[in-house]
Amino acid sequence: MAVPETMKRWDVVVVGEIYADHVFSGFQHWPAPGEEVHTDHYLRELGGGTVNTACGLARLQRRVRLVGLIGEADREWFKSRLKSFGLSADGLRCSPLDTGVTVSVSTAQDRSFYTYPGANRRLTELLDDPGTRSELIAARHVHFAMPLAADLARRLFPLLHKAGCTTSLDVGFSPDWLQDPDNHWTCRAVDYFFPNQAEARLLSGDESAEAFRDWAQSVGLRHAVIKLGAAGAAAIVRNDLLRVPPPPVHAVDMTGAGDAFDAGFIDGVLNGESIEHCLQRACICGALCTTRIGALEGLPDLFSLRSTYEQIYGP
Repeated sequence: MAVPETMKRWDVVVVGEIYADHVFSGFQHWPAPGEEVHTDHYLRELGGGTVNTACGLARLQRRVRLVGLIGEADREWFKSRLKSFGLSADGLRCSPLDTGVTVSVSTAQDRSFYTYPGANRRLTELLDDPGTRSELIAARHVHFAMPLAADLARRLFPLLHKAGCTTSLDVGFSPDWLQDPDNHWTCRAVDYFFPNQAEARLLSGDESAEAFRDWAQSVGLRHAVIKLGAAGAAAIVRNDLLRVPPPPVHAVDMTGAGDAFDAGFIDGVLNGESIEHCLQRACICGALCTTRIGALEGLPDLFSLRSTYEQIYGP
């Protein structure tokens, strides 16, 4: 039985992999093998798509529950930093394993990541816990920022749909997951699927939006969205591609742009917006995120989102 929205405790539960990010940016080119390059731009920050999207939604004044695993030594740091976004750390569980770590290296055009999973290895165990499932069904929307195992997805999605939750999924660059046909069921079961071009290429064999559209239709996805970087984004609507350009910005760091995009799109879904308007809000959030170093400082608040929307796409 679906839980009425008025009885839901949170607008969104964001669940998935959580990291301590070490962000190096401002490079003019990628180093050749054996070459050392230097930058004056370094940031240690909370990271991972889970944290980034949760903070993005909190900036847009959504009631957000963040669920994941971290190492005990980092709890106070997470608690303090999340508080600055109006987020509680109560949904984070401490693991005997260390917090996951990601090193992000970026130019103004692109970025690469080096990752140690750490406590994230125990996410499946966490999501099978009855207490965690009670948290998930207490939300209007559940966003998964992780490569959700097929058997776990089959246990979770019927429960969430029965509770009246809408769902979204961003697996990140997870080649094994993306190339495994067993995960097509998950792609169909989720309400909104958010790959970028590199991830879409692993699904369809090509980075073009057209190739992704053909793949999504062959698999039977309900709402498929592809993030196109500087070209904006596209969604499949009535068997055709709906494209939306991003606002013009001076990008300094691409870290977290896709996660901010997810937050903007989900915010639109919660508002009952059309797919086109959801894409526009998402493109604004993703673009503005790139104007500051790191994934969090450039996240727009509701005023910035609305004012940019009116300037770029009209009232």
